[in-house]
Amino acid sequence: MDAPLILVINDDGIESDGLRAAVTALVGLGEVIVAAPTRQWSGAGRSIPSAVGGDVATIDYPLKVGTVQSAYAIDASPALCVIHAMLHLVPRLPDLVVSGINFGENVGIEVTISGTIGAALEAASFRVPALAVSVEMPVSSHLTGNPSHDYAGAIAYTRRFARRLLRKTLPFDVDVLSINLPELATEKTPWQLTRLSRHRYFVPLILDASDESNSAAYRVMDNPEATEVGSDIWCLHHAHQVSVTPLSLDLTSRVDFGALEEQLQREA
Repeated sequence: MDAPLILVINDDGIESDGLRAAVTALVGLGEVIVAAPTRQWSGAGRSIPSAVGGDVATIDYPLKVGTVQSAYAIDASPALCVIHAMLHLVPRLPDLVVSGINFGENVGIEVTISGTIGAALEAASFRVPALAVSVEMPVSSHLTGNPSHDYAGAIAYTRRFARRLLRKTLPFDVDVLSINLPELATEKTPWQLTRLSRHRYFVPLILDASDESNSAAYRVMDNPEATEVGSDIWCLHHAHQVSVTPLSLDLTSRVDFGALEEQLQREA
């Protein structure tokens, strides 16, 4: 019987310390193949830029972490990396896709902006179980990471949940598990199942008029510990625990269809 095939993706680029930590976590669980962007793609969501076209440059990359069959640096968004890997790089459909480990948390209503989550959702669209792992960091580290960060807790959690997803099928409508770890989390930090908060976690800022970089600027929301009890943001900032949020590809509202239809058909 073939060993499980695990595809590893991220949005921080092939040089990311978080990517290496993810691979370290997965070595020994199966055959590991890496397909990561050549550069930083944070905020890409599930985008497939039309400018890339049909030709995606792939570079065989010497990622020397444990035993990795192949590592590819791809000049593409995280979601497009997934598509290219699925169609051209993996010998068969993976048993699991792991996206991360991301520089910075991915919580609240902005998760659809995240390239880490976008890659996991793209993997799920291929009917492959997907795990997205993110670590809380200061905003100043979200694009560069922190060379002194200790990934031991994130490695332990990535390995723990990857093993579970390889052994057990997720219930219907759970397409991605999004794991967010507090900055100082260890392998012994408790975890809890959470819902996405309906709050904006990253507050957009007005850039100085002299700034011509066109880069996004933001800060973390005020009083994140005051968000909904049991939400991912509350879990990180009030309980100081690891948040595990089940995500679905189905974005349909949970509204009562009968009541909504009646309202929409009613004359104004």
